[in-house]
Amino acid sequence: MRVLIAAGVSRHAITAAVGAGELIRVRKGWVALPEADPMMVEAARRSVVLTCVTQARRLELWTRCDQTPHVAAHVGSGSRNAGGAVVHWTAPVVARAPDQLTDSIENVLALIAECQPFEDAVAAWESAVNKGLIARSAMSRLKLRPRARTVLAAMAPFADSGLETIVRLRFHKLRIDVAAQIWIEGHHVDFLIGDRLVLQVDGGHHVGKQRDEDIEHDRALTLLGYHVMRVSYVQVIEEWPAVQAQVMRAMAQGLHLAVWNRPAHQR
Repeated sequence: MRVLIAAGVSRHAITAAVGAGELIRVRKGWVALPEADPMMVEAARRSVVLTCVTQARRLELWTRCDQTPHVAAHVGSGSRNAGGAVVHWTAPVVARAPDQLTDSIENVLALIAECQPFEDAVAAWESAVNKGLIARSAMSRLKLRPRARTVLAAMAPFADSGLETIVRLRFHKLRIDVAAQIWIEGHHVDFLIGDRLVLQVDGGHHVGKQRDEDIEHDRALTLLGYHVMRVSYVQVIEEWPAVQAQVMRAMAQGLHLAVWNRPAHQR
């Protein structure tokens, strides 16, 4: 209401609009349009801020399917009734305005670093940078906690999706050097292991015409002497040990090497 009054709308007009159903009274000092975002209305009702993975999803950053709301309490609000949501009490890295209902991207990412698995946090941070919502250099200048600093250090440019970020981190953990987003035969490939082993990571958009183009590109890569392995979202998230084992077997057979570099018994 303070914003409306500052804009010249009288309290009488606001009361009349509520009575006519043109506005909904959310709580003391707050009104909303009937078609207002339900999540923001609920945040106003409970005096919290939408943040962490909840706000990340609203910004279309990469996250897993956690439907539990994540909110932050305003400093000094004393809010305890969060309706089953995960409440973050950590002091924000960027101060919040008293009437703020959605968190800043800096606070969202800082909380994700503390709240989510490491791989998921890096994926969300890279997603935010790739969407132009924040620069890596800007995050580096903030007073971040150690966990967030570790996430920042693990970031890499040019990741096309959260799945690719997760795969890259897992290869790094295995000390396998991979090149990401390499241009071969008119298209980018997600990962090139060694000289000849290509790993393609399919997200939800790999359907229809996109799927046909991917298959055609696989054939072209095969004719050039590359070995292509293609994995899905489920295989990365839920069946990674099997994928990892297949990649390791392929490397043991020398499929990642150029023909002239393979062990003698494989020539």
